[in-house]
Amino acid sequence: MEKLVNDFSFGLFFWQIIILVVLILLLKKFAWKPILDALNAREQGIQDALDSAENARKEMQNLQADNEKLLKEARIERDNMIKEAREIKERMISEAKEEAQKEGEKMIVQAKATIQNEKNAALADLKNKVATLSVEIAEKVVREELSTKAKQEKLVEDMLDDVTLN
Repeated sequence: MEKLVNDFSFGLFFWQIIILVVLILLLKKFAWKPILDALNAREQGIQDALDSAENARKEMQNLQADNEKLLKEARIERDNMIKEAREIKERMISEAKEEAQKEGEKMIVQAKATIQNEKNAALADLKNKVATLSVEIAEKVVREELSTKAKQEKLVEDMLDDVTLN
């Protein structure tokens, strides 16, 4: 270091300054511009990436809002469909009950009519049998009572006495 201080020469210093200035100018012209352009391009790329990220975030928010809206509409539609299905089910059950009630009443009426017809048929048959038996019994009694001529004459006289003339 001492040698540098002792050997100081103004000419050498002057040429070193000129070389430094020329070097700086050469660097500015050929190196700084590409470096600064690269830095600016990088800065622009980063800014574009940030802008696209912001746009993507906004789109995601919009999509999320749309998804929420669609989900809400789907839930409302699902609830409406469930409500409608329940109403249809209730109506079908009600109609089935009414139909079963009508069928039951119709069957009861038919059963009552059948029972009445069977009852009437049984009564008619019973009346026929009673009439037949009564005729048979009367025939036997009349044969017994009218077995002789005197009994026959007495019967005719009693009948004539019972008949009133107008």
